[in-house]
Amino acid sequence: MVNDNKVVLITGASSGIGAALARYYTSKGFNTVIAARRSERLQKISAECASINFSVRAVTVKCDVTKQEDLDNVVNVARNNFGRLDTVIANAGFGVVGKFENLNLDDYKRQFEVNVWGVQNTVWASLDELKKTKGKLAIMGSGSSHFSLPGVSAYSMSKYSVRALAEALYFELMRYGISVTLICPGLVESEIRKVDNYGVYNPEAKEESELVSPMKTDKAARQIYSAIEKRKREVIITFHCKLLMFVNKYLPSVMSLLMKSYAKKL
Repeated sequence: MVNDNKVVLITGASSGIGAALARYYTSKGFNTVIAARRSERLQKISAECASINFSVRAVTVKCDVTKQEDLDNVVNVARNNFGRLDTVIANAGFGVVGKFENLNLDDYKRQFEVNVWGVQNTVWASLDELKKTKGKLAIMGSGSSHFSLPGVSAYSMSKYSVRALAEALYFELMRYGISVTLICPGLVESEIRKVDNYGVYNPEAKEESELVSPMKTDKAARQIYSAIEKRKREVIITFHCKLLMFVNKYLPSVMSLLMKSYAKKL
């Protein structure tokens, strides 16, 4: 059944920020199309959305963002169920970690295949529908879109790349009335540290100790929603991320000392 509610498509929606965004957009009256590889987790998120707002629907689609045909199918599901697509959030991603000398080319290719090509596949699949609604496109970057930490060169390279893509698309898509928002979170509660370098989720993996407490996903989702709806060009999430970006830009010598200290601990 088609209704007049706006429609949001979220990739990587089975956990973390993606799942929180699905819940929050539902609370704001959006029909949601939530996509990820783990279909059983998507069903759980869909049930949570249904309990939040009975007037809208959450449709789940199993999807691997590295496969263009999967993204085309997701958009077709959105079109067939709701007749429109107003907002697309390219959120799916994971992190390859490790010293450069311990990684190989396949590790870097695997990182880019998901975090970069997956974003591009999402945009290509949804662009025609966004043109129709003069919609909103959001791309999940990271604090690592602006500074690179030792031990996460693959991840940082991928996030620098999507930042470059978002900056280019911001101006390219302006003519169609489509806004492009780059989302740059710092440490937010998620399962990313429980996903290994091959993209395999391990529920038994231990979270490594952090110097700062992660932001709750619901709080991050509220800030992200606000930035997208206001069609902001970029939003930085978490205080510690804003602080590191400030230090990196205005106090490079201090940032260098921090990075040297961090590198010694690897």
